Amino acid sequence: MRHTRPDVAEGLCYGRTDLGLAAGSMADCDGVITRLSCPTMVVSSPLERCRVLASRISGAFGVEQTVSQDFAEMDFGHWENRRWDDIGRDALDAWAADFLGYAGHGGESVAQLRDRVARGLDSVPEGALVVTHAGVIKAALVLRGDAAGWDHRPGFGAVVRV
Repeated sequence: MRHTRPDVAEGLCYGRTDLGLAAGSMADCDGVITRLSCPTMVVSSPLERCRVLASRISGAFGVEQTVSQDFAEMDFGHWENRRWDDIGRDALDAWAADFLGYAGHGGESVAQLRDRVARGLDSVPEGALVVTHAGVIKAALVLRGDAAGWDHRPGFGAVVRV
């Protein structure tokens, strides 16, 4: 499951940046919970925008919650907190030319994200709900055989089965 809407301006690169939730997100969290079946446990990214939702879900269903670094969003290095429009066409083209291997921003590559998510998925018990980020969901889809997974656009609060 992707976290609900964070408190961030549109168009900002904010992978590992630890953001709170936008105003009204508690109501969004509660709305998400009404659509869920009871998980066996809840696993959360360590970032606040996931932990808040995960805590509400685990409390609503009375199940254990744990935090896993494996489900944190991609680290975009010095691109963090910059507008995508300000990063520069050359840098974005270099990333597109080596989508999996590029780490010119000083953070992690998409391949590193994918490998981290693979490790995390191997440790998640059957029936658990993982509260995480769009990049992690995309990687999980690819790892589960969805060739178009990197193009998936999960909305805030979306549940994606992998």
